[in-house]
Amino acid sequence: MKILSFGKSRKFEIDMTTGAVLPKLLTFCIPLILSSILQLLYNAADIIVVGRFAGKTALAAVGSTGSLINLIVNLFLGLSIGTSVVVAHEYGAADAKSVSKTVHTSIAVSIVAGIAVGIFGFFTARQLLELMGSPTDVIDQAALYVKIYFIGMPASMIYNFGAAVLRAIGDTKRPLIFLSISGVINIIFNLVFVIVFNLDVAGVAISTVISQIVSAVFIVICLMKSDGAIKLYLKELRIYSDKLFKIMRVGLPAGLQGCIFSLSNVLIQSGINSFGSTIIAGNSAAQNIEGFVYAAMNAVYQGALTFTGQNIGSKKYNRINRILFTSLGTVTVIGIVLGFAAFLAGDFLIAIYYPEADVIAMGKIRLGIICTTYFLCGIMDVFVGMLRGMGSSVLPMLVSLTGACGLRIVWIFTVFQVYPTTKILYLSYPVSWLITALVHAVCYLIIKRKFSVKNLEAA
Repeated sequence: MKILSFGKSRKFEIDMTTGAVLPKLLTFCIPLILSSILQLLYNAADIIVVGRFAGKTALAAVGSTGSLINLIVNLFLGLSIGTSVVVAHEYGAADAKSVSKTVHTSIAVSIVAGIAVGIFGFFTARQLLELMGSPTDVIDQAALYVKIYFIGMPASMIYNFGAAVLRAIGDTKRPLIFLSISGVINIIFNLVFVIVFNLDVAGVAISTVISQIVSAVFIVICLMKSDGAIKLYLKELRIYSDKLFKIMRVGLPAGLQGCIFSLSNVLIQSGINSFGSTIIAGNSAAQNIEGFVYAAMNAVYQGALTFTGQNIGSKKYNRINRILFTSLGTVTVIGIVLGFAAFLAGDFLIAIYYPEADVIAMGKIRLGIICTTYFLCGIMDVFVGMLRGMGSSVLPMLVSLTGACGLRIVWIFTVFQVYPTTKILYLSYPVSWLITALVHAVCYLIIKRKFSVKNLEAA
């Protein structure tokens, strides 16, 4: 590798191994929150435009695809979490050569994964939607949206892996800039394709693909122009087996967890599909609103993971508890404030997507249960981030699959069968978050002991 140092310019980076945690955590999280919100605006813009200009059926078609798309892509996006943890460890240890190899491995993996996922999603879209019980008045448009969406999957993967590299060194500002530009492009093309050319569902899907390509180009140029260990040389793209193993050791369990989480959500979506297009439309609008709350909480999860990773790499084990308590406090405040704000403004917010009274009423039911308890999900995720940052990924995966996913699946086939209402279906979320968060807390105490012993030995 040509780059064996960290370079002279580090203005976008954050040293997470020294100083007060809260100011640096907020510096890291705020751009990431805004970036996540812009990513959500891709799908939100799709749904708002089709809801306003293409009708309720088109709205239900686009909104019903989220769980399926996540089910397919989450395995590989989990590997980007592995990239973030491995780069953070190597960056904290000041091992520039290892950072460079990990960066090139990650981008190479993103290209291969993007092509593979794109082909699979394109050719299996309709069959998978049929398995989900997608209604006959929705499935044709939903399948078209999914097929076009997956054409842009290579670009999406490149962006996510590249952004994971930047996050690992504390840079959340440049991804925000890239997503701001691509987000505006997405909205402009949405309006042009749907209103001017009447392309409806196909139009919003094409707009999303274009915006994904733009953000991927920006992230690649950014890495190529970097002057430190993360500098990307296209001619040196290759998969280093030792780095791939490290990435997979953390990322594969995270990806499997995401897949099975999505599977439980697919089952819930299948239950919602049984109630018809009005409830599907209300549920879709509410899910998008919740997504903005989750994006803010997920930024704290990313912060806990990255801060922990850097401190583990630099052997600053005495800072781990401080990172935990700061992250828990931050995510609880964000979850409560934004969650209740979303619920209280629910009528107005859902009407932005589709101003029909029945749709608004159905969406408000979901917001009332999910958003008011969403902080529990944030607490659960912070513990997961801490455990992954310490290098433990299999344990949180097993706990999450058993506590959250397993419980939801059991709930669907037991409680929901006895009381088949949307309220009972939605209650599976807060119940699973609470139980899983408590078990994760116990796991954290067990794993943390290992690093407490190492800290004493070093002293």
